[in-house]
Amino acid sequence: MATIGFLHTAEVHVATFDHLVHSRLPGVGTVHAVEDGLLVRARADGPDSVATEVLRHVHALHGAGADIICCTCSTIGGVAERVAGHLTVLRVGTVFRVGTVFRVDRPMARCAVRSGPRILVLAALESTLEPTRALIEEEAATRGTIVRIGMVTVPDAWRHFERGDLAAYTEAVAATARARRDEADAVVLAQASMAGSESLLADLGIPILSSPRLAIAHAADLLGEDVLGESD
Repeated sequence: MATIGFLHTAEVHVATFDHLVHSRLPGVGTVHAVEDGLLVRARADGPDSVATEVLRHVHALHGAGADIICCTCSTIGGVAERVAGHLTVLRVGTVFRVGTVFRVDRPMARCAVRSGPRILVLAALESTLEPTRALIEEEAATRGTIVRIGMVTVPDAWRHFERGDLAAYTEAVAATARARRDEADAVVLAQASMAGSESLLADLGIPILSSPRLAIAHAADLLGEDVLGESD
């Protein structure tokens, strides 16, 4: 059975991604690693400060059977992709190489640069903004597209999240998106935890992009090609 591994910095994401995988890919298993301290350190000392720990978790997820790995934290997602270059693990008895590690927001960034030149990025944590900007600019450069990126930290959002008040959290994100709607051709909800705000903004008339659903669609594509096989 194919397996997707997840590296999280919050326990709340385990249930979210289990539900998405088992709903879309019922024959695929999941394995999770959670360490909230990674985000704490990355915010204090920069994302590169946790590279060794991220590599350790990636190795452990591979050891637990993961065929591909998704890092669900936007702040350290770039680090997770970089450390994947150290992996040379081969699964015995198969013809594919294990080692596909991707950040949860990369598929979302690809969608964003296709949606129009004005991209509004909302984040609950300031530490997420610059990694997200760099990712969108990277994807835009790959497509030869020019984008204008607006960056906004949603007031009080992270305080609501840390208290476990997800309703107030999603409402704060949605309120900020509505207030800035005229500045954007697409709104990027930069953190996976913000996905609940997507449904609150369905009437806004522009793409509202959150990462979990798009990441699982990307994982399905990877598994279809590399694990499940495709017949000619």
